Amino acid sequence: MNYQKIINEIYETVLPMQAMGRQATYIPALAEVNPEQTGMCVETLDGRRYAVGDSDVRFSIQSISKVFSLAMALSLEGDKVWKRMGREPSGASFNSLVQLELEFGKPRNPFINAGAIVVADILASRLENPEEDFICFVRSISNDTSIGYNDEVALSEYSCGYLNAAIANVLKFHNNLEGDIDRVLRLYYRICSVEMTCCQLAQAFLPFADHRREFCHSGVRLTTSQVKRMNAVMQTCGFYDEAGDFSFLVGLPGKSGVGGGIAAVCPGNYSVAVWSPRLNAKGNSVVGMKMLELLTTMTEESVF
Repeated sequence: MNYQKIINEIYETVLPMQAMGRQATYIPALAEVNPEQTGMCVETLDGRRYAVGDSDVRFSIQSISKVFSLAMALSLEGDKVWKRMGREPSGASFNSLVQLELEFGKPRNPFINAGAIVVADILASRLENPEEDFICFVRSISNDTSIGYNDEVALSEYSCGYLNAAIANVLKFHNNLEGDIDRVLRLYYRICSVEMTCCQLAQAFLPFADHRREFCHSGVRLTTSQVKRMNAVMQTCGFYDEAGDFSFLVGLPGKSGVGGGIAAVCPGNYSVAVWSPRLNAKGNSVVGMKMLELLTTMTEESVF
């Protein structure tokens, strides 16, 4: 498969779409990002890398980081994680307070904000230095020690995070948040503020593309069964209330972020990361979604 030729063609095809959508202006730091950028990187299980466009520009991965925090929580807690959250698509906005209240403080899944805040609570409760442990894990899985947090982004989100604070309070009311609310939210925002390039992100997702090997990075251990189940949750819940369309159009397990990034895996073959800041109404990158749709169409490789 000539992946380089394919992604070059994809890149040229989507460039006219860069003006479509709108970046996440509700987070002040993200509103300042140049939206005229697009990158893509494919990493194969046999160690080959194919990249195009702005694939080496760092961006805020935002909710993509929830895959990494979930991996850490599963390593620490195992199946007990699922007593505090579900594995179902939300069918509602990723920051819905109404859904959380109607369901008595149990988030639908770990990738909406409520679920990710519970995961942050697990890390804050179980780890002595969760911020340090989390970034060490991300650096290990990416094989890149230069990756770090963007404190400006974290503080920007914290300064206007009223809805997330409300979500945390509802979780606390329903006894689904053990730690101090402010402490958990600060950890949550730092996790979301991690900056990576498409190439770093594709590298970080590569272990999720190979469930035949035990997952072991920086003390985080997952069984092959747990990796497969993480892929299942990414497939059904990784794109907020657009997960069905992503499965229909792309057919890969993955996770998006409001920074404009998307990371996905084709099990047994490759991982892929794309980035373009402008989002559609569901909070997913317009160009990124199209790039991945074209990738699985042109390669005829997906989970279906």
